[in-house]
Amino acid sequence: MITSLLFITLIFTAFVVISSKASGGEPNIFGYQLKTVLSGSMEPGIQTGSIIAIKPGGEVTRFKKGDVVTFKESEGMLITHRIHEIKGSGDSLHYITKGDNNDATDLEPLIPKNIVGEYNGFTIPYIGYLLSAAQSKIGSALLLVLPGILLLIYSAVTILKAIKEVETIKKSASTSN
Repeated sequence: MITSLLFITLIFTAFVVISSKASGGEPNIFGYQLKTVLSGSMEPGIQTGSIIAIKPGGEVTRFKKGDVVTFKESEGMLITHRIHEIKGSGDSLHYITKGDNNDATDLEPLIPKNIVGEYNGFTIPYIGYLLSAAQSKIGSALLLVLPGILLLIYSAVTILKAIKEVETIKKSASTSN
């Protein structure tokens, strides 16, 4: 059971790290990107340090009031906020966004081309801290190497126990003869 659990952890970790590196730093699982939430602007619904799944792409003018979207801010930073108001239409369409935990709407209106994806309601609290660490060189190495080392240690302990059992059986067989 422990061997299976460690092996599954090793495979899952390798998958997340490799998909993260292949997609330019953001893991992509079943068509959803995992993003780390670094602020409390959407609390209590989305806690700081959580990971959320967003569905990238699609028609960026389809959103309505109340939808939660992830978008690029002018400095390239990603933000996840709720659409508070829709203004204009066609080429002049823009969204007014607001964090659920913020008192005021965002200063800059959101133009549709800056939307990265739509939040689908999937969140895992506090795992984002681990995911952020995994994206560093040291974190990636640790997450790949550590489960492997634990698996090797557990295998060595299991082999040693088996050898001791065989020796005990041999001793009791030789003393009974």
